Order: sequence, then C-alpha cells, then structure tokens
Amino acid sequence: MNLDLYLDSTGLRGDLADAAAFPSFAEAVRKHQAALQALLTPEALDTTPVAWSFRVPELGEGGACSLFGQLAELPYELAAILGGQGADNQRLLAEATIVTRYYREHSRSHWFGVYQARRKSADESVLVKLAYFGAESRAEFPLTEAFAAGSNNSAVGLSGRARLINDVAAFVAEGGGYYTCDPKVKAEACLPLLDADRRVVGILDSEAFDKDFFGGDELALVIAVAITLSDGVVARSADAVGVGR
Repeated sequence: MNLDLYLDSTGLRGDLADAAAFPSFAEAVRKHQAALQALLTPEALDTTPVAWSFRVPELGEGGACSLFGQLAELPYELAAILGGQGADNQRLLAEATIVTRYYREHSRSHWFGVYQARRKSADESVLVKLAYFGAESRAEFPLTEAFAAGSNNSAVGLSGRARLINDVAAFVAEGGGYYTCDPKVKAEACLPLLDADRRVVGILDSEAFDKDFFGGDELALVIAVAITLSDGVVARSADAVGVGR
C-alpha cells in the first residue's frame, strides 16, 4: 500500500495536508519503509525470539478500565487467542516484534503497541496486543461501540479512521472519549492496519509524554510502520478479523 492510498483510506489526508505536501515527508516515509522491509526477511520471521506472554494490569470493576500500576497475578497468554505456538504465529509475532524494536530505536515515544483484530468467540471480536514497549497495559480491547466511546484503540479498530491527538488534555476537555493507560501521556497516534481490501485488521498505538509530539519525522515514522504492517503478516494472517468499513 502506498502513502497516498493509506492517507486517503484512513482519513489522514486532511490532518496531514501541510506535511504530506512536502516531498521530504514522503521521502522520510519511504526511507523507514525500506529499512523495515530489509529487516523483515523470511529468516528473521522464522528465528526472531518472541514473547508469548506478558504482564497486564488488573482491570477495574466490570473490566472497563485498567488499574494503573497494579499488575494481575497471572500473565496474559497469547497462544490461547492465537490458536497455539505454530510456525505461522511465530512469524506473526516476529513481524510485530521486529517492527516494535525498530520503532523504539528510531522514535522518542514512551509507549508503543501493535494489535491484531481477532475473534474471541462467535459473537465477540477484540484487538489483541502482539508486541509492545513501555509500561504494562491491557492485552485486549473489545471491538464494540460501547467500548469505543472511551477508547481510541477500539474506535479506530471499528472505524478504520486514524486518530492523531497532539494534546490529550485539550481532546478530553472538548468531550473526546479517552481510555487512560498512563496519566503522563500527552499525545497519541492511533492508526489502523488495513488488508488488501482496505478492511481493518488491527491497529498500532503510540503514546508520548510531550504535547505536539507527532510531527516531522516522528509522524513519518509512525505512518511508515502502519503501512509496513498493512502489507505484512499481520494483515495477511488467515485468522485476523477483517472489520467492515
């Protein structure tokens, strides 16, 4: 998927009118895409060590929100929702892991995660976290309109429309629903991952403790990562849920 198609499909064209008009912005996106593709070789996808479980916060009453700083006794196990630790899931997690590592090395972001849409039961779909860095956070986000009212992750997962928030406090003051994982977060980029038919198959989420964070190369980087994942294993996985748009 090229940059123009991604911007048009996700509603970012209007938000990035000024930045995307400059050839240097598009060139920065292409530079990161090329670097990522060089890392995502078949050998790397087969051999990169991945995490099959991670610690998660306790959830509040009814599971509506995380209790920041209070970890659950048991870790979250990815094999259950992914259907085991087979070769295909190794490649899926390896791609998310390699991309997350690259992003951490090239961004000043304080938190980042890659999520895939998965069927949890016959009538329940969720975004499940595949790889991340930063503070512990919840593993699943319900793909429901009710949860999306207070969660950027779920809202983007359902709509396919990106959200760039460079001032979280102002966003909330204006009535925006916001799910607080870390009270220090002041800026967030939540972008959809799209398959070849432009259905939403996941999201990425990046958070920073600085206002006005997502501009220049930081913005080019996070978009390059979203496009790379949209062209990769995360989007092609047979078990991913394609959310209609």
